[in-house]
Amino acid sequence: MIEVSYNDFEKLDVRVGEIVRAENYPEARKPAIKLWLDFGEDLGLKKSSAQISQNYKASDLIGRKVVAIVNFPPRQIGKFISEVLVLGVPDSKGQVVLLVPNVDVPTGGRVH
Repeated sequence: MIEVSYNDFEKLDVRVGEIVRAENYPEARKPAIKLWLDFGEDLGLKKSSAQISQNYKASDLIGRKVVAIVNFPPRQIGKFISEVLVLGVPDSKGQVVLLVPNVDVPTGGRVH
């Protein structure tokens, strides 16, 4: 484990976004779902490619709030530009489970 300072943590902009659109992404090297997330007035709509298709169906993700890092540089994933990193943890099979708030919180809220 590498220790980081609180100042290092503050450099990350981690926010809650609401999934407003989701599509399977079969062209990706590993099975993925393309996500469009609303981060509210300040950040607006951002895209992400997430390797979550083992535990989620694209159609079931609409309206779900998730946690994402929003200040990484955009990354090319095949023909798709991923602008944010949606956060998750592995389940017992090593497949990603999304990090979600357990009560309703405002879209765009910053994690601290």
